[in-house]
Amino acid sequence: MAASRLPLHLVALASSPSPSHPIFFCKINNGAKFPYKKQSDTGESNLPNTISHRGRSWKDSSTVKKSHLNNSPIVSSSDQWGIWTALFAAATFGLWSEKTKIGSMVSAALVSILVGLAASNLGIIPHDAPAYSVVFRYLLPLTIPLLLFRADLRQVIRTTGTLFFAFLLGSVATVIGTTIAFLMVPMRSLGPDNWKIASALMGSYIGGAINYVAISEALGVSPSVIAAGVAADNVICALYFLLLFTLASKIPPESAKVTDADSSCPESSKSKLSVLQMATAIAVSFSICKTANSITKTFGIQGGELPAVTAVIVMLATIFPSFFRHLAPAGDLFALVLMQVFFAVLGASGSLRNVINTAPSIFLFAFIQVTVHLVIILGLGKLFRIDRKLLLLASNANIGGPTTACGMATAKGWGSLVVPGILVGIFGISIATFLGIGFGMLVLRHI
Repeated sequence: MAASRLPLHLVALASSPSPSHPIFFCKINNGAKFPYKKQSDTGESNLPNTISHRGRSWKDSSTVKKSHLNNSPIVSSSDQWGIWTALFAAATFGLWSEKTKIGSMVSAALVSILVGLAASNLGIIPHDAPAYSVVFRYLLPLTIPLLLFRADLRQVIRTTGTLFFAFLLGSVATVIGTTIAFLMVPMRSLGPDNWKIASALMGSYIGGAINYVAISEALGVSPSVIAAGVAADNVICALYFLLLFTLASKIPPESAKVTDADSSCPESSKSKLSVLQMATAIAVSFSICKTANSITKTFGIQGGELPAVTAVIVMLATIFPSFFRHLAPAGDLFALVLMQVFFAVLGASGSLRNVINTAPSIFLFAFIQVTVHLVIILGLGKLFRIDRKLLLLASNANIGGPTTACGMATAKGWGSLVVPGILVGIFGISIATFLGIGFGMLVLRHI
């Protein structure tokens, strides 16, 4: 998952309202919403004061004030306007940083994480705040449909041909690479998070960053480990893309350039957005999230909201491709901003010391993971006599996602592969969360 591959690959996947997951009105004390009780004789209220989410909790404003009288952050957790201002400022700074040389090297996502991490560890914003649960519970699921408006699986299978087969080989290579890497570097120091972050990275290297986020959230990975994983992943992806371009250096560009309007990367159509298009994209995304939420509640599927959201949008985008393709440019923009806010929350929730201590083991794991992936996809490609150009582009779509695949095809002059590269990347996003969660639960946790 290169975090820089937003907006598209920041893309697949997390839970129905349950005591283990935050809700906007907030599940309280692992119980129902705000169970009002008679006040005690001491005059103190029996109202609950803790908002819980996957082992992390946020205290209400009165409790926060009491516990931080002598060491409170500049922006308190009860200052909703202040918290949201800080989060969106960190997100915006991350996006702006990509216009600079350093920012473009490390990606907007990592910059937003580092800004959030620095702000919380320097005492500017709190490590815990109710606003963070809103991001996890509402903004993250809302992002998924926005990123998958192009997920027309019929078009993927119909138009990608041999590249689609190469992508499937790459996905198998990622699964094998994950298994070998976990056997060699089990990351025991992470405790129960070890197999979970391995699952998340597997999903990322089949689909994209959104899969990494969705799997991490569904499995309950701690924020510091998630942030460390993003940091390690960015370094790995930067080195990997450099290697891919080196391997492709002797492959010539195509003789004729494709001029079809759809052969450009998704970002090219963003300037043509209308207000109605943007409003419709948001309304449709909310509707899909509501539908998925109702499905998970009806069938009692805990931890299944993000996978349900993914399944619903992929099905709809396949049935009504023209409608959703029209909304896709607006979806990309909204999703890009929302994901940046999410990364800012990841940073704010993390401990700088934990991130520094955790990142090296995750880096080594991911390095082995992608190395095995590359060896296997090139080996299987040679066995099946697949053009190396297709193998390298498929691997790029696996590790980086649709946006980086588009960028590579464009930069190398492979005009006929631009759209297929995007489509196989979107396909990866559509399936990666299910594969990551399933493989982690059934295999990795038992190794």
